[in-house]
Amino acid sequence: MGQIKVEKNVGGIEGLAVITPTVHGDDRGYFMETFNQRDMMDAGFSINFVQDNQSSSTKGVLRGLHFQKHYPQVKLVRAVRGSVFDVAVDLRSNSKTYGKWYGVELTAENKKQFLIPQGFAHGFLVLSDEAEFCYKVNDFWHPNDEGGMAWNDPEIGIEWPHLQGNYPENASAEGYTLDDGTKLTLSDRDQEWVGLKDTFKF
Repeated sequence: MGQIKVEKNVGGIEGLAVITPTVHGDDRGYFMETFNQRDMMDAGFSINFVQDNQSSSTKGVLRGLHFQKHYPQVKLVRAVRGSVFDVAVDLRSNSKTYGKWYGVELTAENKKQFLIPQGFAHGFLVLSDEAEFCYKVNDFWHPNDEGGMAWNDPEIGIEWPHLQGNYPENASAEGYTLDDGTKLTLSDRDQEWVGLKDTFKF
């Protein structure tokens, strides 16, 4: 299968995949292909990516859980610096795993990539002092189309690593810290999203 190893349907959720590239290293450093359309097609993924995004965040930042309602995106995500815990939640109403989540730690060291198909909410928590996060998408950002859901909804029960705190009956970050005392940081909007029973379904 070329330069990638692919784990399909991870967590028993159809469509989710973890991709590990082949890394060629020597005393000079390393080289790897971060995306190869031929290898992806050989693995059964025919995706027309149209945009690359990159963000920088500090420890304790949680971005998500996000999706586009009418222009859903396929995402191929990875961490190029630091470490994040990356999560996808199945919001496909006709899916056998509706409401189920899967998470994977993506680091600059393990170089894993997480492929998230359309119909999922997505987010990540930064575990290192700083992290740079890159992802490819198959549709552009559409203003006013963004949706989201509560990152801490007990009905879903995401097990965010190293996170401590008591559920305040909403998506507020108040009272949550990492186990080293770092405060959890979310945008104002991400603290207003509602839980699974009230959020958007695909």
